[in-house]
Amino acid sequence: MKTYSAKPSEVERKWHLIDAEGLVLGRLASEVAMLLRGKRKPMYTPHIDCGDHVVIINADKVALTGNKRADKTYYWHTGYPGGIKQRTAGQILDGAHPERVVMKAVERMIPRGPLGRAQFKKLRVYAGPDHPHEAQSPEVLDFGSRNSKNKKGL
Repeated sequence: MKTYSAKPSEVERKWHLIDAEGLVLGRLASEVAMLLRGKRKPMYTPHIDCGDHVVIINADKVALTGNKRADKTYYWHTGYPGGIKQRTAGQILDGAHPERVVMKAVERMIPRGPLGRAQFKKLRVYAGPDHPHEAQSPEVLDFGSRNSKNKKGL
């Protein structure tokens, strides 16, 4: 029996819509990374982009467990001497671009390289409940009801 290897022309991509309100960030990011890579599909091939498009709404209302909102720190360097900067997850979520927390969590769960960058481009994250992808008729994915740990117990 021969091993099946998918061709790029055989890949059928779907659109998924996930409402991130109250969902735990890490669990959401790992599931979104699996959808973007296409690992839940039987035709998954590691060197082919088999993934689907994912639209995440209400990213500003994502939940962090424990004390991560205050303790989780994102660092970057400006390129100048002494130019290390930092910001906590809470500061980013309360700031102008709260969707960046979700995007960074997903970005760190997909491979680095040309294929990973192509898969990451199929992710769209919006801070509010509105999105411009109604024409693609995305399938609503109720991720919070799959497991009781996916939603933060409020």
